[in-house]
Amino acid sequence: MTLRIAISGLPSERVRFAASPLAELTAMLHVLAEPGHHPQFAGWAADVWAGLRPELAERLREAEFLWRSSQADFLIPARPRPTLAEELDDVDRIDDETYVTAALVTTCGSNRVHFPGASPLTDTAARERALDVAQARGALQEAFAERLLADPAAVRARVRHTLEECAGAFFDGAWAGVAVQLAGDLRLKNDLLRRQGVGAALASVSGAVTLAPDGDCIIVDKVQDKATAARGAGVTFIPSVFGRPHLVAVHAPGWHPVVQYPVAEPGPAEPVSLETVTLRLEALAHPVRLRLLRTLARGPHTTAELANFWELSPPEVSRHLAVLRRADLLTTRRDGRYVRYTLNLPDLAALGTDLLSAVLR
Repeated sequence: MTLRIAISGLPSERVRFAASPLAELTAMLHVLAEPGHHPQFAGWAADVWAGLRPELAERLREAEFLWRSSQADFLIPARPRPTLAEELDDVDRIDDETYVTAALVTTCGSNRVHFPGASPLTDTAARERALDVAQARGALQEAFAERLLADPAAVRARVRHTLEECAGAFFDGAWAGVAVQLAGDLRLKNDLLRRQGVGAALASVSGAVTLAPDGDCIIVDKVQDKATAARGAGVTFIPSVFGRPHLVAVHAPGWHPVVQYPVAEPGPAEPVSLETVTLRLEALAHPVRLRLLRTLARGPHTTAELANFWELSPPEVSRHLAVLRRADLLTTRRDGRYVRYTLNLPDLAALGTDLLSAVLR
């Protein structure tokens, strides 16, 4: 499952790497709403909540649907600015229909098929659908959707005021701490882009972001099958410290494609693709292969030894071992005329973490 961003004919300079204060604030707000996704920031989140004025905390909960399950597209800027105020000014320039549709698609957990070609602000059917879905997701969300549809200008001003208050409450201090790390990452990415091209720059973003062999498409490993096109405006990549482990992608029709990616921690392994995780889960789904793994967990064995132990034919064992090898759950070592199979214990042990990471990405 992937997001494909078409870049055919796009000059390399239209693939842009830049930091965004608003996008990083959005990542921080997601951490506050979903601290379980980000155990490394659990202490930070607890300290922030403890220090917030009750009125601001209430407004953050009121609007958390803009950044909890996913992020509203207008919170991940296509053209990052140096300051949060400048980026909020750009958001203010978005027309009400675009803003409301983006907000409700996010708050209603939609995959955007609920409002095809229509805005809930102007289309009765889309409006009813938005309110129905909002109602099903809880009273706070329903109230937010009703207020936004009734008076978008007032809600937009309230959301902006909330984000501005976050600056003084916690964002400014946190931003000062991460800006240096983001700048270092951007130096690396832009140097690779300039010297080695788009493919090298994307490879340094994440193992989950690649350039298609023909160079016409950027492929992002996501739990979805979607497609968009960069066209003349290009595509923007925004690094994030607080966004780890998520890859956030703006891909709705009419929006400039943007990918917010996590800045790598020192020394971690590359993320395992969802395809690899799926392959391993499928390999483990057969009871015979689980039996073979239980034996291999006790030490290396040959095909004949496994066949004899489990009273299976050698060809049947070979077929199951081939599936496990394709999933990289086994390693082999030749000893004379014998080939011994060994369980790849580190990758098997990491499967739970890899599955969680792939899902959260």
